[in-house]
Amino acid sequence: MAERPHRRSVVASEEEAVSRIESGMTLAVGGFSVTNHPMPIIRNIIRKGIRRLTVVGAATAGLDIDLLIAAGCVDKLIAPYVGGESYAPIGHAFRFAVENGHIELWECSEFILYARLQAQAMGLGFMACRGGLGSSIPDLNPDLKEFKDPIHGETYLAVPALEVDWAILHVGIADQYGNGQHLGSCFGDRIMAQAANRVMLVTEQIVSNSVIRRNPYRTSVPYADMVVEAPFGSHPFAAHACYAEDAESIGEYVSATAAMRKGDRALFDAYLEKYINGPRDHYEYLQSIGLRKLLDLRKAYADLPGFHSME
Repeated sequence: MAERPHRRSVVASEEEAVSRIESGMTLAVGGFSVTNHPMPIIRNIIRKGIRRLTVVGAATAGLDIDLLIAAGCVDKLIAPYVGGESYAPIGHAFRFAVENGHIELWECSEFILYARLQAQAMGLGFMACRGGLGSSIPDLNPDLKEFKDPIHGETYLAVPALEVDWAILHVGIADQYGNGQHLGSCFGDRIMAQAANRVMLVTEQIVSNSVIRRNPYRTSVPYADMVVEAPFGSHPFAAHACYAEDAESIGEYVSATAAMRKGDRALFDAYLEKYINGPRDHYEYLQSIGLRKLLDLRKAYADLPGFHSME
């Protein structure tokens, strides 16, 4: 029997991971609304001054994307929505940047966004879609082309494939070989991973491969290129089966960007210094939040009606 190839650990530090990201790249950032965002990488991108990014958000992209926009890292955004739902129905930085022409917005619906990623994952030049026909989206976005089905003569939209340099995702657990498992809904993270040239995982905990193999069907992102272990790595947002979102911290960000949208940057600059530029890494960031608050967020999740352990 041939000897099996030796498996290589892909565990990396936050610094090592972000060193692979360059200005001008296209990044797909996972999560959904106020849940499961890879925040150590987001903060480090800002800290490193990485610019001119094309950012691909989720169907309901969260305020992590808004933060990248506010910090001046984004040139182009591909997402149907950016906000924090009840915390911020529309992200203030996103709204200001689009209204004032500071970033380019690739207009799309949720379905069109995922059709682009699906086409890339399948190695196709485009995906044929009905979604968007009859709306103003094709008028706003010249990249979408109407065509006739050569078999039945029906009208479709041709949605171009979307090449992504890195998908940056948050998972509950992962092993050292890059096999990640969400501990709740995957949202659109799986198709982001399939479409991307490379995948970076932020995980709450690195576990042994034997733990992953106990339930291989839960493995939502296999063979990622890099894994960064970061407890409370989605804070101030929630992480499935781990902790609730930090409403106070999210509110602090929303207030800072609301003032910035009206022309006063003082609060946002103070926010950057406190949470981004001041802490040297994720663990210093957690120290600034405080152990008691973090444990309270974990308890708040466990106290939610219908909660059950995902172990």
